[in-house]
Amino acid sequence: MPDVLQRTAVRWTLAIALWSTLLSLGLFGFVYWRTAAFMQAELAHALRHELGYASSEPNAAAGRIETWLGEDLHSVRFAGLFDTDGQRLAGNLDTAPADLPDDGAVRRIGIQVAIAGRRLHEELWSAARTLPDGRTVVVAHDTDEVDRAKATVVHGLGLALLPMLALSILGGALLAGRARRRVAITEDAVARLMRGDLRQRLPVDDSDDAFDRLARDVNALLDEIERLMDEVRGVGDAIAHDLRTPLTRLRARLERSREQARSVEEFREAVDQGLVWIDQTLAMVTAVLRIGEIEHGRRCAGFTTLDLGLTLAETAEFFEPMAEDKGVRLTLSIPAGAHAIRGDRDLIFEALSNLVDNAVKFTPPGGEVSLGLTNEPEIVRVTVADTGPGIREAERSRVFNRFYRSEPARQTVGNGLGLGLVVAIVKLHGATIQLEDAPSAGARFELTFREQR
Repeated sequence: MPDVLQRTAVRWTLAIALWSTLLSLGLFGFVYWRTAAFMQAELAHALRHELGYASSEPNAAAGRIETWLGEDLHSVRFAGLFDTDGQRLAGNLDTAPADLPDDGAVRRIGIQVAIAGRRLHEELWSAARTLPDGRTVVVAHDTDEVDRAKATVVHGLGLALLPMLALSILGGALLAGRARRRVAITEDAVARLMRGDLRQRLPVDDSDDAFDRLARDVNALLDEIERLMDEVRGVGDAIAHDLRTPLTRLRARLERSREQARSVEEFREAVDQGLVWIDQTLAMVTAVLRIGEIEHGRRCAGFTTLDLGLTLAETAEFFEPMAEDKGVRLTLSIPAGAHAIRGDRDLIFEALSNLVDNAVKFTPPGGEVSLGLTNEPEIVRVTVADTGPGIREAERSRVFNRFYRSEPARQTVGNGLGLGLVVAIVKLHGATIQLEDAPSAGARFELTFREQR
């Protein structure tokens, strides 16, 4: 039995049945309370009306009491007119109730009455009032009618409780069964995912309920995981490919130097060339590790408010000599005022440096690299444009991938990680990056940051 109670469907069924039962009991309790209160109020109103009618004309009180009692066909009415000594003058009550105040308010009290020749102790709803001449008028009504109404409500509750409980259990079982089927399908999908099938997705039936919303969120997470896994596999292949070339060259150079070198200078030349290739390999590994560090958000704790215009100006100043040496004109356009964002100054400088370095590198002599900054409502936008060969539209979705190098880039020194590093920094700052054609047919990168107020 305990194992059965541990099942989710059974617990849901019992919970739904219990909740339905409690709601029904609450509803019946409210009906019972309101029914009894209504009947008591109606009875009290009738007694107050009759008491007022009988005591409105003291001389006619006895006659009116007898008339009211004469209309009683079920022996449920009681009344009496008593003198100042408590002797009955009219009615079917032998004595006035001693504990009944004469303020006209209706109260439930016990009293001895004669019914069908027998004297019984009855609970009556009673009211009394003293007339100007000292006599007292008492009117009363038995409680059977109110008690019968209460008993009817309780009996109805008893009759309806079992069918209601059965229907609640049935409804709970149906709802729990439907939920359990969806959970079973989800469990099957999760089991396939655990076995390594990252293409598996949780079922969605377009009902837009909590299960559907959860399934969509999990599916979005799985899409991102699959993308990252594909990227990891791609990065691993790219690293293996790019590391093999310098290492193969290094090994071949060392073997050749061992066999052919005839002087210390030749050995030094071989070692120097080997160090260059090793530096390239280390730079590649360092870049990959740095991208990983940035993507994990470890630098967020050091965010401060910084002036993006000042950082862009520092970047332009840093690359000005390089542009001059190549014969490339470097222009800067920054409007006056503050251009505040929240971020890491060193990382922002590194991202801008990668973009400017690429722009200068691929712009032929006599060309131009333009840096610009604009403020718009709630955002700060930075652009880096050049007059180089540009990037073909078919390649724009891939140039941000790690180790990807476009055709013109293959003729220059690099490892294809610069733009990947830029993307990681941009994402860390909650910004966006966009690549499009520059007005001068080159490439134009646009970075959009949220303005710090």
